[in-house]
Amino acid sequence: MKKKFDAGLVWFRRDLRAHDHAALYHALRSCRQVWCVFVFDQEILDALPRSDRRVDFIHASVQELDGLLRDLAPPASNGQAGLIVLHGAARAAIPALAEALGVQAVFANHDDEPQALLRDAEVQATLQAQGCTWHSFKDHCIFERDELLTQGGTVFSVFTPYKNAWLRKVDAFYLSSYPVQRHTQALAARPVAYRQETPSLQALGFTPSNLASLKIPTGASGGEALFAEFFERMDRYHEARDFPAVKGPSYLGVHLRFGTVSIRQLASVAYQRMLQGDAGASTWLSELIWRDFYFQILAHHPHVVHSSFKPAYDAIQWESGPGADALLQAWCEGRTGYPLVDAAMAQINQTGYMHNRLRMVVASFLCKDLGLDWRWGEHYFAEKLNDFDLSANNGGWQWASSSGCDAQPYFRIFNPISQSQKFDPDGRFIRRYLPQLAKLSNKTLHAPWMAAPLELQAAGVTLGQDYPHPIVDHDTARRHTLERYAVVKKLSPAEAG
Repeated sequence: MKKKFDAGLVWFRRDLRAHDHAALYHALRSCRQVWCVFVFDQEILDALPRSDRRVDFIHASVQELDGLLRDLAPPASNGQAGLIVLHGAARAAIPALAEALGVQAVFANHDDEPQALLRDAEVQATLQAQGCTWHSFKDHCIFERDELLTQGGTVFSVFTPYKNAWLRKVDAFYLSSYPVQRHTQALAARPVAYRQETPSLQALGFTPSNLASLKIPTGASGGEALFAEFFERMDRYHEARDFPAVKGPSYLGVHLRFGTVSIRQLASVAYQRMLQGDAGASTWLSELIWRDFYFQILAHHPHVVHSSFKPAYDAIQWESGPGADALLQAWCEGRTGYPLVDAAMAQINQTGYMHNRLRMVVASFLCKDLGLDWRWGEHYFAEKLNDFDLSANNGGWQWASSSGCDAQPYFRIFNPISQSQKFDPDGRFIRRYLPQLAKLSNKTLHAPWMAAPLELQAAGVTLGQDYPHPIVDHDTARRHTLERYAVVKKLSPAEAG
């Protein structure tokens, strides 16, 4: 087959794998020779703390990807195909590299985050001025942008109809993998000037995090190993997923975020098992569909990055001033006096991971017990979560605050004590992250301030010293929240969104 271009460049971003990769596949089919690049984008890195688990994860995954590309390349490349790794502003580095290599086309996969769209538009314009074409493809979701619309041609804003439409439309075509390996003879040796090793973390301006000690597997091999392990227990996902002390989730969130697994592979397996009546696979597939749902919300409603999906909810008066700042600090540091909330915050602070049930609990607590703006919590999660993804993080926080699409009603307020009793009944999770409470009985562990003085003494717990008193009373906070949200209740249904 005659190739359309003599040379092309594949720009890897949130897709750090060499298999089932849309942009890589199309470049290999379209170009006689193909080079691959990853940019440690200084404009993104400069906003991060100097020790960041995500940077460690990306760094290790990029190194593995480099090796995978070398292995896939033809013998003629003499092991020098690999990955060109740059450190700088991507918006300038990609056009400069394309010009230096003399490629006619640059290939990348879509990224619909607002800042990424602006960056890509600038890169495309610069490339065009250089006489180089830009080609981008869907890769990190099953359906995107305008692929799923209501019968009236509008964007879905409620999940269940979206899910039903997703399931009606999905078929083998949408779940098929891109056969990259059939075309890897086009992978070319890097020019001598671009054969440097991947810059060290220190060269990038970072110090190592605790990622290695957490034993979080990185790269495509790590994603594959995690999925293989989850495959064996997927059928129990619907029963186990809500209990943070149980090995219920897939733990693939960070791999989905950085594309070290293929969403098509995951969804295909879950879909086939769902068709066979597997309840766990069906529930897990719904979670993958939620991911697509939030992607299309962000693509069509970019205002959600800064404002409520339902504009009327921006009229809510959140707590402010020094008192609110102190409440936020206590929440961030896991000093609220509510054990399940504090254990969950200890988990995210220590590991960069938080169980999904706990994300809902702590988000509800921030907004509806402490009366703080959901954007404060969203920002904190964005800084801490290994699997931070703008669309899902924003969607989850707006769901919890009732300001988002298909959100929980404003009057639904999680009780942190009953949530603790229901989802960590034996206190295994709490005891893991709050060892100072370990000797309390299961009955009093969920609300230590209700324990008898003698029991606290026997457990070696002095409230206010070993563990804080509750910073708010839940029942009182609930009444205040209903009053706070009354501004929305008074609006007409159309005004309230």
